[in-house]
Amino acid sequence: MSFLEAIRSALFLVPKRDVPPPPVSQPPPPLLEEPWREVSENYKENLDFVKSYQPENEQVKHLRILLHGPVGAGKSSFINSVDTVLRGRSAGRAQTDAISGTSYTKKYKTFKFPKSPGVKYSFVFNDIMGLEQGSDTGINVNDLKQALRGHVKEGYKFDPDQELTEEDNGYNSHPTLEDKVHVLVCVVPANIVSRLSDEMVKKIREVRLAASKLGIPQMAIITRVDEACPEVKKDTSNIYKSKYLKEKVEQFHQLLGLPMNCIFLVQNYSHETDSNDKVNAAIVCALKQMLHYGDDYLNDLET
Repeated sequence: MSFLEAIRSALFLVPKRDVPPPPVSQPPPPLLEEPWREVSENYKENLDFVKSYQPENEQVKHLRILLHGPVGAGKSSFINSVDTVLRGRSAGRAQTDAISGTSYTKKYKTFKFPKSPGVKYSFVFNDIMGLEQGSDTGINVNDLKQALRGHVKEGYKFDPDQELTEEDNGYNSHPTLEDKVHVLVCVVPANIVSRLSDEMVKKIREVRLAASKLGIPQMAIITRVDEACPEVKKDTSNIYKSKYLKEKVEQFHQLLGLPMNCIFLVQNYSHETDSNDKVNAAIVCALKQMLHYGDDYLNDLET
């Protein structure tokens, strides 16, 4: 056996040392240790505020909140969710549709919420046709601007091909302060925030700028959080602990320029048949802020 062969043979006889496997990197936890916005601790207090709210401005009996956003965002579902919270049971007066792909809301409709026999809560929601891609589908942006000023009559049927004009029967020539919008709320599902087209963002920003010129306060609610985040689907109280959803809020903040404290996360009622305090807490938190902003706007008009 040659010298080289002897060395090779000896090498094979040397026992190999155990080499520890490389450390396995653990994925970052999907939840924050603490929620970045607290909604549960003050739930009962917030609900009491909502139920007892009265506009300080005596010219207005009902504070008007207008919901707008892409088709299928959950505008009508949010109205039903608010109704469910206030009634303490499942409600579904605002009709919804999960499969059509086009706006199910065709008419301008005001939703009032019963408080007791013959008495309504002191705020209302207006549901409106959804925004869509293209200029010949969905609500015309100019009609949305008319609604902000109170020029759209109750029951007016929106026509994507024909914007509302002063000659139309659905045009309100002499809107009162009560007819005008006091808070504008954009509704967007969590799972499409990062996929909003440039055209859709442009439409939403156009409406936002029109509201800004009128001094109307603006907010946003991000819906379908349980569908977007498994941790929230498991436990709704994780809504403001989810890192994924916080990223969505930050993305929407960057897209629209809305401050972070004006963007709220909401799980609408969809399959539940009973009222649930964990679901209610986030809804009521957002609703309370709408009432605060709207009341500030109305009070500023008096000064």
